[in-house]
Amino acid sequence: MKWKLTFVAILMALPAQAQQFTTAAEIRPILDATKSSWVAVREFDGRDLLYFTHLMAWRCGLDAVYYSVNNGDESLWDGEPCYEDGPQPNAQKGEGFLPFTYFDLQSIKSVQVRLVYDDGAEDSVSFERGAIMTP
Repeated sequence: MKWKLTFVAILMALPAQAQQFTTAAEIRPILDATKSSWVAVREFDGRDLLYFTHLMAWRCGLDAVYYSVNNGDESLWDGEPCYEDGPQPNAQKGEGFLPFTYFDLQSIKSVQVRLVYDDGAEDSVSFERGAIMTP
């Protein structure tokens, strides 16, 4: 935990122009350090909601986010675009983009996530439901 706080302190000390986080080189260390937070599951309104909020906060620098539920077919997450021409490229404006998708209640047993960075590198992780449940 201490190294994560040190990492965040270093990032905060960087000059403002270096903090755009729009390339794989800039976001990979953050996503590596926060891998356990890539997705979350929440039961709400009689459904399982699968959230991609964390990944959408760091989406600039990613070419694609793929996911599968219960080792099923892989799907492409069609999240909000990166606003590279604006002052806050990673801003989540929410205009027509929800940070989640939904499934039948208690149907998500596991989630697999595969990221493709803009430099072509990939990373993946698999979660059991209990590890990513939120209240």
